[in-house]
Amino acid sequence: MQITYACPGCDATVMLEGVEQRAALECPSCHAAIAIPPGALQRGGAGRGLRLTRCLVCPSHELFARKDFPQRLGVAIVVAGFAASCVTWAWQLLVPTFAILFATALVDVLLYLFMPECLTCYRCQSRYRGDGITEAHGGFDLETHEKHRQGRARAAELTRSAATATAGPPVAAARDGAPPPS
Repeated sequence: MQITYACPGCDATVMLEGVEQRAALECPSCHAAIAIPPGALQRGGAGRGLRLTRCLVCPSHELFARKDFPQRLGVAIVVAGFAASCVTWAWQLLVPTFAILFATALVDVLLYLFMPECLTCYRCQSRYRGDGITEAHGGFDLETHEKHRQGRARAAELTRSAATATAGPPVAAARDGAPPPS
């Protein structure tokens, strides 16, 4: 199994192979180690391989299966097909317009059929790749994603408000005896 994650210590992107043989995930940049929790990797029945029960980087048990393909590249392919078809449509070339649209759709379907799946953590966005790893997990759930996105936004807001509170009033307002601006 392979994992790609952002190191919590230095925020570097780390890609490690053979996670099932490791006791900890170690960042090659800052050498921060994350212990693999006991029971996080379980053997599946009847030779199915490993089953991931939780994220190895964060304490989340919520994982989803997705295609292992860069979303931005997929959107770029669709936008390029749309733009090219708009040009041929403006030139009043009906057959090339639809040929471009159908070719773009065909490329999209072929990519969908042949790209492997990976497992992604909702909380920390770590990606897991390997044979049969996505079998026990469902697809993307917007409600779960939104729960984790809102949690990150609240944590960032608390961090900002705590930094503002420790900074104290502005120096000019404290010097003039005027109350700080609100």
